[in-house]
Amino acid sequence: MKIACIGAGYVGGPTMAMVALKCPEIQVVVVDIQESRIKAWNSDELPIYEPGLDEVVKACRGKNLFFSTDTHKHVGEADIVFVSVNTPTKTQGIGAGKAADLTYWEGAARMIAACSTTSKIVVEKSTVPVKTAEAIGKVLKRNSLNEDVHFEILSNPEFLAEGTAIEDLTAPDRVLIGGAETESGQRAIQVLKSVYEHWVPSERIICANLWSAELSKLTANAFLAQRISSINAISALCEVTGADVQQVSHAIGTDSRVGPKFLNASVGFGGSCFQKDILNLCYVCESMGLTTVSEYWRSVVAMNDYQKQRFVERVVSSMFNTVKGKRVAVFGFAFKKDTGDTRETPAIDVCRGLIDEGANLAIYDPKVTESQMFKDLSLSKFEWDIPMSPTKANEKLQMSVTCTFDPYEAAKGAHAVCLMTEWDEFKTYDYKKIYDAMVKPAFLFDGRNLVNTEELREIGFVVFSIGKPLDPFVKRS
Repeated sequence: MKIACIGAGYVGGPTMAMVALKCPEIQVVVVDIQESRIKAWNSDELPIYEPGLDEVVKACRGKNLFFSTDTHKHVGEADIVFVSVNTPTKTQGIGAGKAADLTYWEGAARMIAACSTTSKIVVEKSTVPVKTAEAIGKVLKRNSLNEDVHFEILSNPEFLAEGTAIEDLTAPDRVLIGGAETESGQRAIQVLKSVYEHWVPSERIICANLWSAELSKLTANAFLAQRISSINAISALCEVTGADVQQVSHAIGTDSRVGPKFLNASVGFGGSCFQKDILNLCYVCESMGLTTVSEYWRSVVAMNDYQKQRFVERVVSSMFNTVKGKRVAVFGFAFKKDTGDTRETPAIDVCRGLIDEGANLAIYDPKVTESQMFKDLSLSKFEWDIPMSPTKANEKLQMSVTCTFDPYEAAKGAHAVCLMTEWDEFKTYDYKKIYDAMVKPAFLFDGRNLVNTEELREIGFVVFSIGKPLDPFVKRS
Protein backbone atom coordinates (compact mmCIF):
# COMPACT_ATOMS: atom_id res chain seq x y z
CA MET A 1 0.00 0.00 0.00
CA LYS A 2 1.13 3.55 -0.71
CA ILE A 3 -0.25 6.65 1.01
CA ALA A 4 0.23 10.20 -0.24
CA CYS A 5 -0.66 13.32 1.71
CA ILE A 6 -1.16 16.66 -0.01
CA GLY A 7 -0.04 19.40 2.39
CA ALA A 8 3.06 19.37 4.60
CA GLY A 9 1.79 21.62 7.36
CA TYR A 10 0.92 21.28 11.04
CA VAL A 11 -1.49 18.41 10.36
CA GLY A 12 -0.13 16.59 7.35
CA GLY A 13 3.50 16.34 8.45
CA PRO A 14 3.04 14.97 11.99
CA THR A 15 0.09 12.72 11.08
CA MET A 16 1.89 11.05 8.19
CA ALA A 17 5.06 10.69 10.26
CA MET A 18 3.09 8.75 12.87
CA VAL A 19 1.44 6.56 10.19
CA ALA A 20 4.88 5.76 8.76
CA LEU A 21 6.27 4.97 12.21
CA LYS A 22 3.44 2.62 13.13
CA CYS A 23 3.04 1.05 9.67
CA PRO A 24 6.56 0.22 8.43
CA GLU A 25 5.20 -1.84 5.53
CA ILE A 26 3.33 1.18 4.10
CA GLN A 27 5.15 3.76 1.99
CA VAL A 28 4.10 7.26 3.03
CA VAL A 29 4.90 10.36 0.96
CA VAL A 30 4.03 13.92 2.00
CA VAL A 31 3.85 16.27 -0.97
CA ASP A 32 3.69 20.05 -1.11
CA ILE A 33 4.23 22.64 -3.84
CA GLN A 34 6.31 24.83 -1.48
CA GLU A 35 9.87 23.73 -2.12
CA SER A 36 11.22 25.51 0.96
CA ARG A 37 8.82 23.63 3.22
CA ILE A 38 9.78 20.24 1.76
CA LYS A 39 13.46 21.12 2.10
CA ALA A 40 12.85 21.86 5.77
CA TRP A 41 11.11 18.52 6.31
CA ASN A 42 14.15 16.81 4.76
CA SER A 43 16.59 18.75 6.96
CA ASP A 44 17.61 18.72 10.61
CA GLU A 45 15.50 21.84 11.22
CA LEU A 46 11.86 20.84 10.73
CA PRO A 47 9.48 23.62 9.63
CA ILE A 48 7.34 23.30 12.76
CA TYR A 49 8.13 22.81 16.42
CA GLU A 50 6.28 20.05 18.21
CA PRO A 51 7.65 18.06 21.18
CA GLY A 52 8.68 14.58 20.03
CA LEU A 53 8.19 15.26 16.32
CA ASP A 54 11.92 15.26 15.48
CA GLU A 55 12.36 11.76 16.87
CA VAL A 56 9.36 10.36 14.99
CA VAL A 57 10.39 11.88 11.66
CA LYS A 58 14.02 10.85 11.93
CA ALA A 59 13.07 7.29 12.87
CA CYS A 60 11.41 6.62 9.53
CA ARG A 61 12.45 9.36 7.09
CA GLY A 62 14.23 7.81 4.12
CA LYS A 63 12.87 4.37 5.00
CA ASN A 64 9.13 4.50 4.44
CA LEU A 65 8.53 8.23 5.00
CA PHE A 66 9.37 10.72 2.26
CA PHE A 67 8.80 14.42 1.58
CA SER A 68 8.58 15.57 -2.03
CA THR A 69 7.45 18.35 -4.37
CA ASP A 70 6.62 15.83 -7.11
CA THR A 71 2.92 15.86 -6.36
CA HIS A 72 1.69 14.31 -9.60
CA LYS A 73 3.99 11.30 -9.40
CA HIS A 74 3.23 10.34 -5.82
CA VAL A 75 -0.47 11.15 -5.85
CA GLY A 76 -0.82 9.19 -9.06
CA GLU A 77 0.85 6.14 -7.50
CA ALA A 78 -1.02 6.26 -4.20
CA ASP A 79 -3.84 3.99 -3.07
CA ILE A 80 -4.97 6.44 -0.38
CA VAL A 81 -4.64 10.22 -0.74
CA PHE A 82 -4.99 12.39 2.36
CA VAL A 83 -5.78 16.03 1.66
CA SER A 84 -4.47 18.33 4.36
CA VAL A 85 -4.47 21.70 2.63
CA ASN A 86 -5.40 25.07 4.04
CA THR A 87 -9.08 26.04 4.35
CA PRO A 88 -8.82 29.70 5.40
CA THR A 89 -11.71 31.98 6.21
CA LYS A 90 -12.83 33.97 3.17
CA THR A 91 -11.65 37.58 3.23
CA GLN A 92 -13.98 38.89 0.53
CA GLY A 93 -17.16 38.05 -1.33
CA ILE A 94 -20.13 36.04 -0.11
CA GLY A 95 -19.55 34.76 3.41
CA ALA A 96 -16.44 36.93 3.98
CA GLY A 97 -15.24 36.70 7.56
CA LYS A 98 -17.14 33.45 8.20
CA ALA A 99 -17.24 30.96 5.33
CA ALA A 100 -14.33 28.62 4.58
CA ASP A 101 -12.40 29.26 1.37
CA LEU A 102 -12.14 25.90 -0.39
CA THR A 103 -9.93 27.13 -3.24
CA TYR A 104 -6.96 24.96 -2.21
CA TRP A 105 -9.18 21.93 -1.62
CA GLU A 106 -10.76 22.24 -5.06
CA GLY A 107 -7.33 22.66 -6.64
CA ALA A 108 -6.14 19.51 -4.88
CA ALA A 109 -9.19 17.59 -6.12
CA ARG A 110 -8.61 18.66 -9.70
CA MET A 111 -4.97 17.61 -9.45
CA ILE A 112 -5.91 14.20 -8.00
CA ALA A 113 -8.37 13.61 -10.83
CA ALA A 114 -5.87 14.65 -13.49
CA CYS A 115 -3.04 12.37 -12.39
CA SER A 116 -5.00 9.27 -11.34
CA THR A 117 -4.93 6.20 -13.52
CA THR A 118 -6.18 3.88 -10.77
CA SER A 119 -9.06 4.13 -8.30
CA LYS A 120 -8.28 5.83 -4.99
CA ILE A 121 -9.60 6.56 -1.53
CA VAL A 122 -9.51 10.33 -0.99
CA VAL A 123 -9.47 11.35 2.67
CA GLU A 124 -10.53 14.75 3.96
CA LYS A 125 -8.05 15.65 6.69
CA SER A 126 -8.54 19.41 6.52
CA THR A 127 -11.38 20.92 8.49
CA VAL A 128 -14.16 21.51 5.97
CA PRO A 129 -17.82 22.59 5.98
CA VAL A 130 -20.57 20.00 6.05
CA LYS A 131 -21.31 18.59 2.57
CA THR A 132 -17.82 19.39 1.23
CA ALA A 133 -17.34 15.72 0.31
CA GLU A 134 -20.34 15.95 -1.99
CA ALA A 135 -18.88 18.93 -3.86
CA ILE A 136 -15.41 17.41 -4.04
CA GLY A 137 -16.89 14.19 -5.39
CA LYS A 138 -18.40 16.11 -8.30
CA VAL A 139 -15.06 17.80 -9.05
CA LEU A 140 -13.22 14.46 -9.03
CA LYS A 141 -15.77 12.74 -11.21
CA ARG A 142 -16.01 15.51 -13.82
CA ASN A 143 -12.23 15.96 -14.10
CA SER A 144 -11.14 12.33 -14.19
CA LEU A 145 -9.48 11.41 -17.47
CA ASN A 146 -10.39 7.74 -17.11
CA GLU A 147 -13.98 6.62 -16.66
CA ASP A 148 -12.79 3.38 -15.03
CA VAL A 149 -11.17 5.31 -12.16
CA HIS A 150 -13.38 5.50 -9.08
CA PHE A 151 -12.90 7.82 -6.11
CA GLU A 152 -14.28 7.03 -2.69
CA ILE A 153 -14.27 10.01 -0.35
CA LEU A 154 -13.82 9.65 3.39
CA SER A 155 -13.85 12.23 6.16
CA ASN A 156 -11.15 11.65 8.78
CA PRO A 157 -10.90 14.91 10.75
CA GLU A 158 -7.90 15.56 12.96
CA PHE A 159 -8.35 16.22 16.67
CA LEU A 160 -4.79 17.24 17.49
CA ALA A 161 -3.80 19.83 20.05
CA GLU A 162 -0.61 21.69 19.22
CA GLY A 163 2.04 21.11 21.82
CA THR A 164 0.77 17.57 22.44
CA ALA A 165 0.24 16.45 18.83
CA ILE A 166 2.59 13.48 19.03
CA GLU A 167 0.94 12.29 22.25
CA ASP A 168 -2.47 12.76 20.63
CA LEU A 169 -1.41 10.76 17.58
CA THR A 170 0.19 8.00 19.64
CA ALA A 171 -2.79 7.46 21.92
CA PRO A 172 -5.83 9.26 20.47
CA ASP A 173 -9.11 9.54 22.38
CA ARG A 174 -10.79 8.47 19.16
CA VAL A 175 -10.26 8.24 15.43
CA LEU A 176 -13.31 9.27 13.40
CA ILE A 177 -13.89 7.95 9.90
CA GLY A 178 -16.92 8.99 7.88
CA GLY A 179 -17.89 7.46 4.57
CA ALA A 180 -20.76 6.96 2.18
CA GLU A 181 -23.45 4.53 3.28
CA THR A 182 -22.84 2.36 0.23
CA GLU A 183 -21.05 -0.94 -0.20
CA SER A 184 -17.98 0.75 -1.72
CA GLY A 185 -18.06 3.48 0.92
CA GLN A 186 -18.09 0.94 3.74
CA ARG A 187 -15.22 -0.98 2.13
CA ALA A 188 -13.18 2.23 1.99
CA ILE A 189 -13.86 2.86 5.67
CA GLN A 190 -12.53 -0.59 6.51
CA VAL A 191 -9.36 0.00 4.47
CA LEU A 192 -8.55 3.20 6.35
CA LYS A 193 -9.58 1.63 9.64
CA SER A 194 -7.07 -1.18 9.04
CA VAL A 195 -4.29 1.41 8.79
CA TYR A 196 -5.14 2.95 12.16
CA GLU A 197 -5.59 -0.48 13.76
CA HIS A 198 -1.82 -0.91 13.57
CA TRP A 199 -1.71 1.04 16.85
CA VAL A 200 -5.19 2.31 17.78
CA PRO A 201 -7.59 -0.10 19.54
CA SER A 202 -10.61 -0.90 17.34
CA GLU A 203 -13.05 0.36 19.98
CA ARG A 204 -11.52 3.83 19.67
CA ILE A 205 -12.16 3.98 15.93
CA ILE A 206 -15.59 5.48 15.30
CA CYS A 207 -17.28 4.95 11.95
CA ALA A 208 -20.00 7.34 10.81
CA ASN A 209 -21.57 8.79 7.70
CA LEU A 210 -19.78 11.58 5.86
CA TRP A 211 -21.90 14.46 7.07
CA SER A 212 -21.70 13.42 10.73
CA ALA A 213 -17.92 13.18 10.54
CA GLU A 214 -17.57 16.59 8.88
CA LEU A 215 -19.88 18.27 11.40
CA SER A 216 -18.25 16.54 14.40
CA LYS A 217 -14.95 18.35 13.84
CA LEU A 218 -16.55 21.81 13.77
CA THR A 219 -18.72 20.96 16.77
CA ALA A 220 -15.84 19.61 18.84
CA ASN A 221 -13.85 22.81 18.45
CA ALA A 222 -16.94 24.94 19.08
CA PHE A 223 -17.61 23.12 22.36
CA LEU A 224 -14.00 23.47 23.55
CA ALA A 225 -13.89 27.17 22.69
CA GLN A 226 -17.26 27.64 24.39
CA ARG A 227 -15.81 26.33 27.67
CA ILE A 228 -12.92 28.80 27.48
CA SER A 229 -15.21 31.75 26.72
CA SER A 230 -17.54 30.67 29.52
CA ILE A 231 -14.84 30.66 32.19
CA ASN A 232 -13.39 33.89 30.78
CA ALA A 233 -16.80 35.52 31.17
CA ILE A 234 -16.82 34.42 34.80
CA SER A 235 -13.27 35.76 35.25
CA ALA A 236 -14.53 39.28 34.61
CA LEU A 237 -17.15 38.82 37.32
CA CYS A 238 -14.55 37.41 39.72
CA GLU A 239 -12.36 40.49 39.40
CA VAL A 240 -15.11 42.89 40.42
CA THR A 241 -16.51 40.70 43.24
CA GLY A 242 -13.26 39.55 44.83
CA ALA A 243 -13.75 35.91 43.85
CA ASP A 244 -10.86 33.82 42.51
CA VAL A 245 -11.54 32.26 39.11
CA GLN A 246 -9.11 29.40 39.73
CA GLN A 247 -11.01 28.41 42.84
CA VAL A 248 -14.29 28.68 40.93
CA SER A 249 -13.02 26.58 37.99
CA HIS A 250 -11.66 23.95 40.40
CA ALA A 251 -14.98 23.78 42.22
CA ILE A 252 -17.03 23.28 39.08
CA GLY A 253 -14.40 21.07 37.43
CA THR A 254 -14.66 18.48 40.18
CA ASP A 255 -18.25 17.87 39.08
CA SER A 256 -17.98 14.71 36.96
CA ARG A 257 -20.65 16.10 34.63
CA VAL A 258 -18.44 19.11 33.86
CA GLY A 259 -14.82 17.96 34.21
CA PRO A 260 -11.73 20.15 34.65
CA LYS A 261 -10.41 20.51 31.09
CA PHE A 262 -10.52 23.82 29.21
CA LEU A 263 -11.56 25.73 32.33
CA ASN A 264 -8.38 27.80 32.71
CA ALA A 265 -9.23 31.49 32.46
CA SER A 266 -6.83 33.43 30.25
CA VAL A 267 -6.44 36.40 27.96
CA GLY A 268 -8.28 34.38 25.29
CA PHE A 269 -8.03 31.37 23.01
CA GLY A 270 -6.03 31.28 19.79
CA GLY A 271 -4.76 28.80 17.24
CA SER A 272 -5.73 28.04 13.70
CA CYS A 273 -8.96 26.18 14.40
CA PHE A 274 -11.20 27.50 17.16
CA GLN A 275 -12.26 30.85 15.75
CA LYS A 276 -12.16 29.70 12.13
CA ASP A 277 -14.27 26.64 12.81
CA ILE A 278 -16.85 28.49 14.91
CA LEU A 279 -17.27 31.17 12.23
CA ASN A 280 -17.57 28.41 9.64
CA LEU A 281 -20.22 26.74 11.79
CA CYS A 282 -22.05 30.08 12.06
CA TYR A 283 -22.04 30.47 8.29
CA VAL A 284 -23.36 26.96 7.77
CA CYS A 285 -26.18 27.67 10.24
CA GLU A 286 -27.02 30.96 8.52
CA SER A 287 -27.06 29.23 5.15
CA MET A 288 -29.59 26.76 6.52
CA GLY A 289 -31.78 29.54 7.93
CA LEU A 290 -30.76 28.85 11.56
CA THR A 291 -30.04 32.47 12.51
CA THR A 292 -30.54 32.03 16.26
CA VAL A 293 -28.17 29.05 16.31
CA SER A 294 -25.59 31.07 14.40
CA GLU A 295 -25.86 34.00 16.81
CA TYR A 296 -25.41 31.65 19.77
CA TRP A 297 -22.09 30.34 18.48
CA ARG A 298 -20.97 33.78 17.30
CA SER A 299 -21.19 34.95 20.92
CA VAL A 300 -18.35 32.54 21.81
CA VAL A 301 -16.03 34.47 19.47
CA ALA A 302 -17.42 37.81 20.68
CA MET A 303 -16.55 36.89 24.27
CA ASN A 304 -13.03 35.96 23.21
CA ASP A 305 -12.60 39.34 21.50
CA TYR A 306 -13.99 41.05 24.61
CA GLN A 307 -11.48 39.27 26.85
CA LYS A 308 -8.53 40.46 24.77
CA GLN A 309 -9.81 44.03 24.66
CA ARG A 310 -10.52 43.94 28.39
CA PHE A 311 -6.90 42.93 29.02
CA VAL A 312 -5.62 45.90 27.00
CA GLU A 313 -7.96 48.26 28.83
CA ARG A 314 -6.78 46.89 32.19
CA VAL A 315 -3.15 47.52 31.25
CA VAL A 316 -3.86 51.09 30.19
CA SER A 317 -6.16 51.99 33.10
CA SER A 318 -3.77 50.53 35.69
CA MET A 319 -0.85 52.54 34.33
CA PHE A 320 -2.53 55.88 35.01
CA ASN A 321 -4.62 55.75 31.82
CA THR A 322 -1.67 56.08 29.47
CA VAL A 323 1.04 53.83 28.04
CA LYS A 324 2.21 56.39 25.48
CA GLY A 325 5.98 56.25 25.16
CA LYS A 326 6.24 53.56 27.83
CA ARG A 327 8.21 50.37 27.27
CA VAL A 328 6.11 47.23 27.79
CA ALA A 329 7.79 43.81 27.80
CA VAL A 330 5.70 41.05 26.26
CA PHE A 331 6.64 37.55 27.38
CA GLY A 332 5.28 35.04 24.88
CA PHE A 333 3.83 35.40 21.40
CA ALA A 334 2.82 31.82 20.46
CA PHE A 335 -0.85 31.05 21.07
CA LYS A 336 0.11 28.36 23.62
CA LYS A 337 3.21 26.77 25.08
CA ASP A 338 5.24 24.04 23.35
CA THR A 339 4.51 25.32 19.85
CA GLY A 340 5.83 28.04 17.59
CA ASP A 341 2.41 28.54 16.04
CA THR A 342 1.13 32.12 16.22
CA ARG A 343 -2.09 31.79 14.24
CA GLU A 344 -4.85 33.83 15.94
CA THR A 345 -2.68 34.16 19.04
CA PRO A 346 -4.21 36.60 21.57
CA ALA A 347 -0.83 38.34 21.64
CA ILE A 348 -1.53 39.85 18.22
CA ASP A 349 -4.64 41.77 19.29
CA VAL A 350 -3.15 42.73 22.66
CA CYS A 351 0.05 44.02 21.05
CA ARG A 352 -1.90 45.94 18.44
CA GLY A 353 -4.08 47.47 21.13
CA LEU A 354 -1.04 48.61 23.10
CA ILE A 355 0.68 49.96 19.98
CA ASP A 356 -2.45 51.95 19.15
CA GLU A 357 -2.22 53.44 22.64
CA GLY A 358 1.37 54.53 21.94
CA ALA A 359 3.31 51.85 23.83
CA ASN A 360 6.77 50.66 22.79
CA LEU A 361 6.87 46.86 22.93
CA ALA A 362 9.80 44.52 23.58
CA ILE A 363 8.65 41.00 22.70
CA TYR A 364 10.30 37.73 23.70
CA ASP A 365 9.21 34.21 22.81
CA PRO A 366 11.47 31.13 22.93
CA LYS A 367 10.12 29.60 19.71
CA VAL A 368 8.70 32.42 17.57
CA THR A 369 11.01 34.25 15.16
CA GLU A 370 11.24 38.01 14.79
CA SER A 371 10.09 37.81 11.17
CA GLN A 372 6.98 35.84 12.20
CA MET A 373 6.10 38.40 14.87
CA PHE A 374 6.36 41.32 12.44
CA LYS A 375 4.41 39.39 9.82
CA ASP A 376 1.57 38.67 12.23
CA LEU A 377 1.40 42.24 13.47
CA SER A 378 1.41 43.57 9.89
CA LEU A 379 -1.40 41.44 8.44
CA SER A 380 -5.09 42.19 8.47
CA LYS A 381 -7.50 39.74 10.10
CA PHE A 382 -7.64 36.33 8.35
CA GLU A 383 -4.71 37.22 6.04
CA TRP A 384 -2.38 35.09 8.21
CA ASP A 385 -4.00 32.04 6.59
CA ILE A 386 -3.22 33.15 3.03
CA PRO A 387 0.31 32.14 1.91
CA MET A 388 0.93 35.08 -0.44
CA SER A 389 -0.25 37.84 1.91
CA PRO A 390 1.99 40.95 2.01
CA THR A 391 4.24 40.97 5.07
CA LYS A 392 6.10 44.30 5.04
CA ALA A 393 5.94 46.00 8.43
CA ASN A 394 4.92 49.65 8.34
CA GLU A 395 7.06 52.42 9.80
CA LYS A 396 4.96 52.79 12.95
CA LEU A 397 5.26 49.08 13.70
CA GLN A 398 9.01 49.07 13.19
CA MET A 399 9.36 52.03 15.55
CA SER A 400 7.02 50.57 18.19
CA VAL A 401 8.22 46.94 18.36
CA THR A 402 11.53 45.36 19.29
CA CYS A 403 11.99 41.60 19.32
CA THR A 404 14.57 40.29 21.78
CA PHE A 405 16.25 36.96 22.47
CA ASP A 406 16.54 37.62 26.20
CA PRO A 407 13.55 38.15 28.53
CA TYR A 408 15.70 40.13 30.97
CA GLU A 409 16.72 42.47 28.18
CA ALA A 410 13.08 42.85 27.17
CA ALA A 411 12.13 43.89 30.71
CA LYS A 412 15.06 46.28 31.18
CA GLY A 413 13.67 49.80 31.48
CA ALA A 414 10.09 48.58 31.02
CA HIS A 415 7.11 49.98 32.91
CA ALA A 416 5.25 46.68 32.64
CA VAL A 417 5.53 43.01 31.75
CA CYS A 418 2.64 41.21 30.01
CA LEU A 419 2.66 37.40 30.21
CA MET A 420 0.89 36.22 27.07
CA THR A 421 1.92 32.56 26.70
CA GLU A 422 2.11 29.90 29.44
CA TRP A 423 5.69 28.81 28.68
CA ASP A 424 7.03 26.82 31.63
CA GLU A 425 10.30 28.78 31.60
CA PHE A 426 8.41 31.94 32.58
CA LYS A 427 7.77 30.39 36.00
CA THR A 428 11.50 30.00 36.64
CA TYR A 429 12.70 33.56 35.99
CA ASP A 430 14.43 35.69 38.61
CA TYR A 431 11.63 38.21 38.99
CA LYS A 432 13.60 40.18 41.60
CA LYS A 433 16.22 40.82 38.94
CA ILE A 434 13.50 41.76 36.47
CA TYR A 435 11.86 44.09 38.99
CA ASP A 436 15.14 45.85 39.82
CA ALA A 437 15.69 46.66 36.12
CA MET A 438 12.21 48.12 35.57
CA VAL A 439 10.75 51.60 35.95
CA LYS A 440 8.73 51.97 39.16
CA PRO A 441 5.96 51.31 39.85
CA ALA A 442 6.63 48.05 38.02
CA PHE A 443 3.50 46.36 36.69
CA LEU A 444 3.03 42.70 35.77
CA PHE A 445 -0.08 41.65 33.88
CA ASP A 446 -0.45 37.87 33.92
CA GLY A 447 -2.67 36.80 31.04
CA ARG A 448 -2.28 33.10 31.85
CA ASN A 449 -2.40 32.97 35.67
CA LEU A 450 1.08 31.53 35.46
CA VAL A 451 3.05 33.12 38.28
CA ASN A 452 2.62 33.38 42.05
CA THR A 453 0.81 36.67 42.57
CA GLU A 454 1.64 37.05 46.27
CA GLU A 455 5.35 36.37 45.80
CA LEU A 456 5.56 38.99 43.07
CA ARG A 457 3.74 41.55 45.20
CA GLU A 458 6.23 40.93 48.00
CA ILE A 459 9.01 41.76 45.54
CA GLY A 460 7.24 45.03 44.77
CA PHE A 461 5.31 44.37 41.57
CA VAL A 462 1.80 45.70 41.01
CA VAL A 463 0.18 42.50 39.73
CA PHE A 464 -2.96 41.87 37.71
CA SER A 465 -4.01 38.26 37.11
CA ILE A 466 -7.02 37.17 35.06
CA GLY A 467 -10.04 36.54 37.30
CA LYS A 468 -8.20 37.25 40.56
CA PRO A 469 -9.01 39.89 43.21
CA LEU A 470 -7.56 43.20 42.04
CA ASP A 471 -4.26 44.49 43.41
CA PRO A 472 -4.92 47.19 46.07
CA PHE A 473 -2.78 49.58 44.01
CA VAL A 474 -5.01 49.03 40.96
CA LYS A 475 -8.13 49.52 43.08
CA ARG A 476 -6.85 52.86 44.34
CA SER A 477 -5.90 54.00 40.86
